[in-house]
Amino acid sequence: ITWMDCSPWVLLWFLGGELLLLDFMRDEDAPLWKGYFYATLMFLLSCLQSLFNHQYMYTCFTVGMRVKTAVMGLVYRKSLVINSASRRTCTVGEIVNLVSADTQKLMDFVVYFNAVWLAPIEIALCLFFLWQHLGPSALAGIATVILIFPLNGFIAKKRSKLQEIQMKFMDGRIRLMNEILNGIKILKFYAWEKAFLEQVLGHREKELKALKKSQILYSISIASFNSSSFLIAFAMFGVYVTLDDRNVLDARKVFVSMALINILKTPLSQLPFAISTTMQAMVSLRRLGKYLCSEELKVDNVSKAPLSSDGEDVVIENGTFSWSAEGPPCLKRISIHVPRGALVAVVGHVGSGKSSLLSAMLGETEKRSGRVTIKGSVAYVPQQAWIQNDTVQDNIIFGREKLKTWYHRVLEACALLPDLDILPAGDATEIGEKGLNLSGGQKQRVSLARAVYRKADVYLMDDPLSAVDAHVGQHIFDKVIGPKGVLRDKTRILVTHGMSFLPQADLILVLGDGEITESGSYQELLSRHGAFADFIHTFASTERKENLSQEQLIGYVNKLINMFGIPSIFFTKLTSGLSISSRGDTTNTNLQNMEPVSETDQEQVPEDLGKLTEADKARTGRVALAMYKKYFKTIGLAIIIPIVFLYAFQQGASLAYNYWLSVWADDPIVNGTQSDTDLKLTVFGALGFVQGIAIFGTTVAISICGIIASRKLHTDLLINVLRSPMSFFECTPSGNLLNRFAKEIDAIDCMVPDGLKMMLNYVFKLMEVCIIVLMATPFAAVVLLPLAFLYAFVQSFYVATSCQLRRLEAVSRSPIYTHFNETVQGASVIRAFGEQSRFILQANERVDFNQTSYFPRFVATRWLAVNLEFVGNGVVLAAAILSVMGKGTLSPGIVGLAVSHSLQVTGILSWIVRSWTDVENNIVSVERVNEYAETAKEASWSIEGSSLPLAWPQRGTIEFQDYGLQYRKGLELALKGITLQIHERERVGIVGRTGAGKSSLALGIFRILEAAKGKIFIDGVNIADIGLHDLRSRITIIPQDPVLFSGSLRMNLDPFDTYTDEEVWRSLELAHLKNFISNLPDKLNHECSEGGENLSLGQRQLVCLARALLRKTKILVLDEATAAVDLETDTLIQSTIRTQFEDCTVLTVAHRLNTIMDYTRLIVMDRGHISEMDSPANLIAQRGQFYRMCRESGLI
Repeated sequence: ITWMDCSPWVLLWFLGGELLLLDFMRDEDAPLWKGYFYATLMFLLSCLQSLFNHQYMYTCFTVGMRVKTAVMGLVYRKSLVINSASRRTCTVGEIVNLVSADTQKLMDFVVYFNAVWLAPIEIALCLFFLWQHLGPSALAGIATVILIFPLNGFIAKKRSKLQEIQMKFMDGRIRLMNEILNGIKILKFYAWEKAFLEQVLGHREKELKALKKSQILYSISIASFNSSSFLIAFAMFGVYVTLDDRNVLDARKVFVSMALINILKTPLSQLPFAISTTMQAMVSLRRLGKYLCSEELKVDNVSKAPLSSDGEDVVIENGTFSWSAEGPPCLKRISIHVPRGALVAVVGHVGSGKSSLLSAMLGETEKRSGRVTIKGSVAYVPQQAWIQNDTVQDNIIFGREKLKTWYHRVLEACALLPDLDILPAGDATEIGEKGLNLSGGQKQRVSLARAVYRKADVYLMDDPLSAVDAHVGQHIFDKVIGPKGVLRDKTRILVTHGMSFLPQADLILVLGDGEITESGSYQELLSRHGAFADFIHTFASTERKENLSQEQLIGYVNKLINMFGIPSIFFTKLTSGLSISSRGDTTNTNLQNMEPVSETDQEQVPEDLGKLTEADKARTGRVALAMYKKYFKTIGLAIIIPIVFLYAFQQGASLAYNYWLSVWADDPIVNGTQSDTDLKLTVFGALGFVQGIAIFGTTVAISICGIIASRKLHTDLLINVLRSPMSFFECTPSGNLLNRFAKEIDAIDCMVPDGLKMMLNYVFKLMEVCIIVLMATPFAAVVLLPLAFLYAFVQSFYVATSCQLRRLEAVSRSPIYTHFNETVQGASVIRAFGEQSRFILQANERVDFNQTSYFPRFVATRWLAVNLEFVGNGVVLAAAILSVMGKGTLSPGIVGLAVSHSLQVTGILSWIVRSWTDVENNIVSVERVNEYAETAKEASWSIEGSSLPLAWPQRGTIEFQDYGLQYRKGLELALKGITLQIHERERVGIVGRTGAGKSSLALGIFRILEAAKGKIFIDGVNIADIGLHDLRSRITIIPQDPVLFSGSLRMNLDPFDTYTDEEVWRSLELAHLKNFISNLPDKLNHECSEGGENLSLGQRQLVCLARALLRKTKILVLDEATAAVDLETDTLIQSTIRTQFEDCTVLTVAHRLNTIMDYTRLIVMDRGHISEMDSPANLIAQRGQFYRMCRESGLI
């Protein structure tokens, strides 16, 4: 609310003008020129006031905008230095909220803050003049003002508490949404959308409950302030008239007092707003302060030294490290000396502290004691690859200049060249957020290439080979990491589960429970006959057997089967890789990037071939009427019509009591007194009181309507997003969606109803003023009509511009969130590479770009306001001049009424436009939330009255009939005419090279992609005829990426609470997690942090296994499901799967062939066809494609 009045003095001169005019009307002998002079004087003074006021507003906005930008930059820079303990308490959702909501509140504070001290000065001045005018009765007015304030102070305090509660639930909701968007694929695979929908709506309900309480309190506040002018007048006139019969109210006293009281109204109505803004800003400041003061990484965790000629690059002496200052140490008594150019391998069980050791070298953990020194520059490859939403090339170069030959060498060494041939635009292909459209192996290799391209001195690699097939791993080890690789002269520290690389390491560190249990070279460790040696002997018997004859080979396969009982299904490493020869695509729905472009497309290669994500788009033109219709339809006509009547009623009461005053003022004075003062006072009081109640009614009603609408719009948006197919999430950046859920919903919650309140209030007020001016001087219609047209003309210009600017501003805001999101997730990589300054620069550029569309918006508002106030001042001039012309016929009471009301026109007009623009600007939010109602949706979740038996599928048979599948219209089929029958309890392995369509089969079974032709039957039921949830909840997949959501462990295993605690513990025991979880203080209620970051990757993978064990369906699809676990745990898991799922049909998409040698059948895929299908022994005997793949993998 912004007619911050830096010119109370001008107002008072202005009053002088009105006083002189009224005196002129009473003085019958005064010459006419005086009247015209006074009228012109009033006009000039009001113009002067407009100019002062808007210059001030402009300055305020500029300062506010700078504050907002500066704070956004601060929050961003802080997110790069915050330590892991603090990072667990501030989630991405909260940080997005700080940047979107809290910085805006600070800006509003800067703009409206001056009202806090200016308003009391204005109030004091007005009361002083009232004292001069009405004597001691003015004290009654002062008493009223003093009573109104404590009430509002109390309300403001309550509302500030409610706002904190509301923001807390909003943070929770945005955090949950962020996780849902990150883990949407898992939600779809497990049919968990409904459980998460309930959770988000739970947060939303609590948020709206706090908002509703706050709005009702606000309505009391508004009603008390809007009735304040009546209450003050009633108190003063009442006391004045009853003190002495000689005190009469004539036109001069009544209307000068009313004009003063109307002037008083401005500071009075600004004050609660200013106080409320200040309160909100204090809350936001506290929240920002808490975040900005959270603990940072200590610079002295690691002492960096330049490269020196003497040998040791990495030294840790007697180090003890923990993840938080209070927490238990994660590493104890660590002493390591790594000489220049050595290759160090770090091995150990899941959760033994391997990743923590690398984090300690990077300075990401708290150093409790000891010393860490690193010499030279560092490059880091995290266990879960962090990929930016950018082209492949930019991800690898990572801010350095491109050196062609070196770049090519890096691509070749990291086995990326064949992948680039498949991607639609080669290395210029845009990668989706978090590497959505790359397979696990590709992401890992891009991440490795980024490190290699750096030419750093020390390389820290956290299991970079887990996600790739054995022979690709071998290729990368030979070409990059090993003694003959590109990095042979660098110091390399490699965390690995791969046994075959250990003999080539210079030093091996064996970790157990956060301590180094053994260290030495491979030979030294073997000769010690410790735990390491036993481990190697158990697992090394599957070493290469080369060039065997066919008989020996079949014998070998049988021996392998006997030796393991059955070799691990899951021996594989989880995140499958793409590689040169037997690369496998993953369960990635974005295989369209891997598909050859059909001939027709090839002639014109469009420049957006490599584009994937769609930037947030801005619509153009005025907001469509349909949006208003949609908004009001959401509320319902039944509530809207009574609101309009209430408004009319409220304004009618106001008009009546003002007219009553003018009648009273014109009452003849007999013997120095007026008759029936008590009756007049009673009528005046009753009318004012009725108006106050009506004001309260309308504001509460509109607030509640706003809440009804925003609840419905949010629920629709949420359901629309969750019902969208996977392809939608791949090409929509999460920033766009989070922007809708955070900022746009916030605008619909608060801004739209507030704008409507203001607008309706002032529109009706304007009608009242026009009626009064026309009652006094009907001739004024001649002036009012052209002014109305001019007004409409100026207004229409402005609204269109402002609306477009608001859209542009909203669109340029999404990239800020996307960038924040990315940075927070990749902070450790950005720090390791020392790229903070580049990222800060990028963030600043995005914020600046956003401000370039914000600045013209408020400049446009100022342009409009100045123009309109001149129109308003024209009305004042017209009313005054017409009164002078009609001097003979008009009573002073009516002139006073007309002029004192016309003085308000300027303010009312600028308010109507401002609030109308606010409404139109914020209706843009409804438009943007509604955008996703029209996007494509998946098939329905469940089908009413479907006759699917509860126990379906009972046998677990799967039949494909001439099945075909494509990723997008116009692309070639990814699967072509697959016909296949899988019997119950059969175990089928699916193998093939990249892009052969292995994972496409899995996606087809779950209907993540719908069939292009043909059918799939499970137990004789066509899966296209049943609801998606009915299908997805009855079959189980253990996916590649282990996704966990923040919340309890139990919620992560069983979000619908369908199983008992015993069943949950049983599944954890089978997944080998029982010991770990029973040692946690909260056991099953252990809070997982965002994305499950407080569990190691291996533990997360085991949680995913426990989910499958809990659901225990007849069909299980495995997608490379134990990548991040060590071999021992892996062997344990194998036996679990063998015993627990023995009466199930198991389909395994495999890349490591030794894991499926005992399966009943193998399907070899090639370019979307089945090229071979038989038992492993027979396939090897046929010496076909599978035989060649086994040779390449060194199994034969």
